Amino acid sequence: MARRMLVTSWIVWTASWAVAADGWTNLFDGATLHGWTQLNGTATYRVEHGAIVGRTTEGSPNSFLCTTRDFANFELEFEVKLDCGLNSGVQIRSKTKAVATGTGRTDPPGRVYGPQVEIECSGPKGAEAGYIYGEATGRGWLTPKERLIPHKHFRDNEWNRYRIVANGPRIQTWINGELVEDLVDEAIFETHPTGFIGLQVHSVPKGAGPYEVRWRNLRLREIQ
Repeated sequence: MARRMLVTSWIVWTASWAVAADGWTNLFDGATLHGWTQLNGTATYRVEHGAIVGRTTEGSPNSFLCTTRDFANFELEFEVKLDCGLNSGVQIRSKTKAVATGTGRTDPPGRVYGPQVEIECSGPKGAEAGYIYGEATGRGWLTPKERLIPHKHFRDNEWNRYRIVANGPRIQTWINGELVEDLVDEAIFETHPTGFIGLQVHSVPKGAGPYEVRWRNLRLREIQ
């Protein structure tokens, strides 16, 4: 029975995430959430008009819709549109924490942690979209403070094109064709050389929202 279930899972996986001749894999089939699973939080995720839609739930901690497969070195592309009352991001090479009994740690079991590429509206003064944050790593921003310069490459209330290249300890990000970050971080690569991709719906204060974030055209090409 276990062997049959494994084979069935592999068939579903390969049917949903077939690798094209040019090496690109569509992570989202435009119609279902096959190949994805929710970790943390109670925000909701649904498919609507060819996009994955994440919607806030009042009182929920950060929520993540994550690939059921890990990736190491890759090029990732997607489009994203965000309600400007909401902060979001895409986890790369991320994992879940396990809580050790008696250590005094307060992380809930399975807390997602790892590098996150920021998704944020520009607003009137610009923002930190495309920079890299260490979600639940204890380090805060991985992008050095002196490089956290607000910009307006993210177009508010429109679809925005992201490109991320993670190759060894180097992570590069582009928004709408503009290079935003070129980070070399040996420490985060040592702890997170591989991991899942995760779509974040950030927590919101009581009485705020509901807000939504939408992703479409998610595809990935592994770097050998």
